[in-house]
Amino acid sequence: MTNFNRSTLPDTVRSNGATPNPWWANAVVYQVYPRSFQDTNGDGVGDLKGITSRLDYLADLGVDVVWLSPVYRSPQDDNGYDISDYQDIDPLFGTLEDMDELLAEAHRRGLKIVMDLVVNHTSDEHAWFQASRDKDDPHADWYWWRPARPGHEPGTPGAEPNQWGSYFGGSAWEYDPKRGEYFFHQYSKKQPDLNWENPEVRKAVYKMMNWWMDRGIDGFRMDVITQVSKTVDKNGKLPGEDGCEIEDYPVGEEGYSSPFPWCSDGPRIDEFLAEMRREVFEGREGYMNVGEAPGITPARNEHVTDPKNGELDMLFLFDHVGIDQEGSKWNTVPFEVKNLRARLADQQEAVKNAGWASLFFCNHDQPRVVSRWGNDTDRESRELSAKAFGMLLHMHRGTPYIYEGEELGMTNAHFTTLEQYRDLEAVNAYRQRVEEAKCQSPESMMAALALIGRDNARTPMQWDASRYAGFTAPDAATEPWIGVNPNHVEINAAEEFDDPGSVYSFYKKLIAMRHNNATIATGEWNLVAADSEQVYAFTRTGGDDTILVIVNLTDKTARVPAEVAQLLGNGVGESQVLLSTYDAVHSVKSVARGELARWEGVVIQL
Repeated sequence: MTNFNRSTLPDTVRSNGATPNPWWANAVVYQVYPRSFQDTNGDGVGDLKGITSRLDYLADLGVDVVWLSPVYRSPQDDNGYDISDYQDIDPLFGTLEDMDELLAEAHRRGLKIVMDLVVNHTSDEHAWFQASRDKDDPHADWYWWRPARPGHEPGTPGAEPNQWGSYFGGSAWEYDPKRGEYFFHQYSKKQPDLNWENPEVRKAVYKMMNWWMDRGIDGFRMDVITQVSKTVDKNGKLPGEDGCEIEDYPVGEEGYSSPFPWCSDGPRIDEFLAEMRREVFEGREGYMNVGEAPGITPARNEHVTDPKNGELDMLFLFDHVGIDQEGSKWNTVPFEVKNLRARLADQQEAVKNAGWASLFFCNHDQPRVVSRWGNDTDRESRELSAKAFGMLLHMHRGTPYIYEGEELGMTNAHFTTLEQYRDLEAVNAYRQRVEEAKCQSPESMMAALALIGRDNARTPMQWDASRYAGFTAPDAATEPWIGVNPNHVEINAAEEFDDPGSVYSFYKKLIAMRHNNATIATGEWNLVAADSEQVYAFTRTGGDDTILVIVNLTDKTARVPAEVAQLLGNGVGESQVLLSTYDAVHSVKSVARGELARWEGVVIQL
């Protein structure tokens, strides 16, 4: 594989603790949500040929890795995260031949392809699950099947094995009349959890993963992988089950207890991940793997990503994207700089000596950061705040992930009716919280959906100002599967591509800085001015080289913190400004005045 964009990190710098440094230590990953990226056949849904047609755009941006959300065969109950055949492409997206073409064309451009992998659960239409509905089948123990609670009629309310609720609403147990038992599903009832306690399940998963690696992909992003190990007592019973020695937590406001504490970072997760490493990745080169990690603390991240433990290269932690929620995801609270700084500082400090960090604000499950924590009410505010959060993220130590459209400053959808949403989580949450449990008002719930609902990230990619934003032909017979954001006439790739002051051009600079500056890629990270209400500041140090990053993450002018001013000594010259959300001249004057304009961020060579 030719690394067109990155310089090679010298062994004199340390990344995750491995020698030599892994190739991905100064790489940047770009996530594509296939159904929303590019439609080439006019059916309103993006496809593999569409991704292939846009590879030159990604190569020009400068990213190194393209992560694809699931394109496997699926009933699409959860937009492909419910897989019915791991070794085929869903016709919605194309064919295996289309996938092979995408791989070849990406590799020709020096881009690597990482596939999303969902092995905590399958679709209920997967052959494994259908076979497991027969108690006498070899697959009978491949999922979490349980009988009805003693003294209850199977299939009736209250007969569920315990009181766990699904994260997508309702009970986490679904009764199957054919088998006469319930199966467990943390997510949709069409996403039954695989039983990783069964070694035959793990063997089948590893065999499938090897099949894809042999086909030429460059690794996996593993969906909720830290939830594959469940907590059970010595008799194999889940908490809250009849006769279990482990007492479950009380039910919450929606009428259920949560499986989350018992299914996240479970007792055998390190064992399973190390086994996967041995069975799939050992002996291979040029790959990367990253796990979505619900329930993993920063301290545990160090262990899992430390190369000496042989588990995963990186993990996605979620503590920093929960700072605007209290209790329930749908109870939102205002953004505060100090809370984001505290969470990210914990993540950075945890991998100071070993392991590695994944850097992200946006993905297919998170809203657009410029709408969530920035200001998207007018063009200037949107562009400045998009640049500010981009700078903040990309100047940290770790591997940055860009979600499609983030590099354009794409905003939330600003939907106003429930009918506009397509996301199963959103629709179910509204029904359960507003209509059934009555624990949230319709107005409050709609406001929460507009702020942090997942569909905010899933509106079509905004390529140009045409009718459907260039996602599909303007005269296509079928409308896009989800509404195009009306602001695509102002916010789009065609508008920004050749504009040196655009958010897109700013992201190109961020990517190039990581590729070419070893201090930004791997240098030591140290927090500065930990008490500032507006400014997030830190240094990056590599040998004798020190870079200072200061970002005002508010819509108001901010004083330069005293600790920062002390580091700057006699001021800053234009030549020291490596990047500014305004420009070098503006930031030099700002620093001289001892203040930062709204959303002003500056990277300074000390």
